[in-house]
Order: sequence, then structure tokens, then C-alpha cells
Amino acid sequence: MAELRAGRLMSLDAYRGLIMLTLAGNGFGLLDSSTQRLEENPDSIVWQTVRYHTSHPEWQSNWGWIGVSYWDLIQPSFMFMVGVAMAYSYRKRYERGETFGQMFRHALFRSVVLILLGVFLESLGRTRTHWSFVCVLSQIGLGYMVVFLLMGRPVWVQLLAGVGILAGYWAWFVATPVAGAGPWENFPAHFQKNENAAAYFDRWFLNLFPREQPFEANAGGYTTLNFVPSIVTMLLGLMCGDLLQSQRSDRNKVLVLTLGGAVLVGLGAILHDLEICPNVKRIWTPSWTLFSGGYTLWFLATSYCLIDVIGWRTWSMPLVVLGVNSILLYLFGMMLRPWTLQQLRVHFGQDLFMHTPLRPILEASSVMAVFWLLCWWLYRQRLFVRI
Repeated sequence: MAELRAGRLMSLDAYRGLIMLTLAGNGFGLLDSSTQRLEENPDSIVWQTVRYHTSHPEWQSNWGWIGVSYWDLIQPSFMFMVGVAMAYSYRKRYERGETFGQMFRHALFRSVVLILLGVFLESLGRTRTHWSFVCVLSQIGLGYMVVFLLMGRPVWVQLLAGVGILAGYWAWFVATPVAGAGPWENFPAHFQKNENAAAYFDRWFLNLFPREQPFEANAGGYTTLNFVPSIVTMLLGLMCGDLLQSQRSDRNKVLVLTLGGAVLVGLGAILHDLEICPNVKRIWTPSWTLFSGGYTLWFLATSYCLIDVIGWRTWSMPLVVLGVNSILLYLFGMMLRPWTLQQLRVHFGQDLFMHTPLRPILEASSVMAVFWLLCWWLYRQRLFVRI
């Protein structure tokens, strides 16, 4: 447990709390409810929109008039905020007099713990360790040290590193022969589900670990090497964290975040439209890194402007309560949702919400209410889980 330090970026805690509220609350059951409603009324625009924004697109992420799926932006936001928090955390460590070696060891420890914690969560309900690294915690851990080593570098070095990572990753994909396309031809074909360079890598790499049965493909198309381009997502967060701690005016900071977001969204859309690199969240294509990164900058700009610049803070406190204990809340959501619902039924009746069409929403909301109360109690006690 750790104490909450003074001088925290409250807008970041609120942003993190919003994402964790959605994730740990299982989207408040809106996906199940929208699916049921569309069976009854398939032409409902309202429920079509709700289902779209509470689920991942089957493969390519749509960026048309309706915008990218909100659910698709959960993981990019999570990883982006890691970078922002790193900028603040390690600056405080430096000001306390910690050496580079001490900070390096701390970063390495955090990286290893996150990777193994992700493997632990992937193994829930199995009879043996399930060596998979697509959980968001493992993905953060795998890229964490690269971002750490880029901290404190000039902006142009960080930008050059980000461009190099994305360009190199894209080139590796399109240079790898796949079904229906040879090297450097028909670019979109190189980003097919489970028929791409990263999927081929996993068929070798994951079979190096003891398994119940040989690994052939991930059902959702996710790959271990997603962490490579997502390093740039965290790097964007690091750069934004440095920006917010700079001597620039608040107005200038908001303007840079807003315009930077527009540039990134535009670049991601152009690469997708020209069929150079499709927007696919599930394999974190370079165009997706840019496209989703733009949205995370906009989210942060909005939160920062409202909370830290204008000073409208009271409304955000329910989110801050969740954001300051995000790792613990993530574990609650992954491990305790079914058990918590079962306990609610024990104490309030086995037919709790059984006879209402809003059952998925009410069940998910009730479970999330329990999680929030636990986080609120921890907040009141000044207890915060850190890695």
C-alpha cells in the first residue's frame, strides 16, 4: 500500500477512473442489453449505436461518421495513461535524489510484475499456467522498459524513436509473405486475422512454453508482438506528461494536445484510406497506433481543461476514487465480478433482477457499485495499491 502524493494530476486520475469504471463494470451490461433489444427491434438506431460502442469491431476499426468504437479506445487509453503517469512518477523520484540505477531497477521490477500478473490473469480457470501475453498488463510490462529508457530524452529523439518503431514494424509485416500476397504487394492482405507476421511469430514463440495443447492461433487474432507498436502509445503519453509539467501556459498545453490529436487521427485515417496500413486494433497496426493515439490526446485535453485549468473538480471525484486504485480495480473486474454478483444474490434474493428486461444493466451496475464502495473506503483510509 502507498499514500497518495500531493500535486497529482487530478485530470489523469479522473480519465483513468472513467476507463476503469467502464472496464471493471463490464460496460454496465450495455452490450448484452443492446443485443437483446436488437433481436426485438433490429432497426433501432439507438441500440445499434450502443452495441457498436460497447464491442470491438470484428476486425478493421471503423472510423466513419459514427466514429471509432468507444470500447476500442479502452486499451489505448489505459496504455497512454501509463506513459503520462511515468513522466510524473519518475520526475518525483529524480527530485527525491534517486539514481538512474535505482529507477532502472524499479522499472525492471514493475515490468516483470506486470508481465507475470497478466499471465496469471490469462490462466484463471485453467488447470495449468497459460503462457499468453496479450493481456493489457503483460503488454504494458513488455514495452515498459523501452519507454523508461526514452524518458528525459529530447522530444526529437522520442519522435524519431516512435516513427522508427512504427515504420519498422509496418515494413516487417508487408515484407512477410502471407496467404494471397507476396512481399511488398497488396498491403492490406498482410494484416489478415491470424495470417500475418506477428501471428506467425506466436506460432513459434508460444510453443516454446509448456502448453496443454500446441498453440495455433488466438481466437480474437491478438498477438504477443502487439506490444511493439503500443510502445508508441505509451511514448505519446510520456511526451504528454512532459508537456503538462513544462512551463508552457495552460492554454498552450490544451492547444498542443488538441491539435496533436487532430494530426494523429488524420494520419491514421489517411494510411487506412490509402490502403497502406488498415486500422486494426486487435493487432495494433501502426495506423491504429496513430489513430487511437489522437483520441487519447483529445480525452486528456478535455479532462485537463475542465479539471485542472477551469477548476471544475467536484463532479470528477467519483472517478478519481477509482483512478487512484486502478490496478486493484482492474483485478476486481477480472477476478471478482461473478463472485460479487453471486454474493448479491445470496443477500438480496436469487431472483435479483431476473424478471426485468434491464437485468444485464442492473447486474453490472450493482457489481460496479460494490467495487466503487470498496475503492471509496480505501480512498478515505488513504490506502492505494502500487506496483
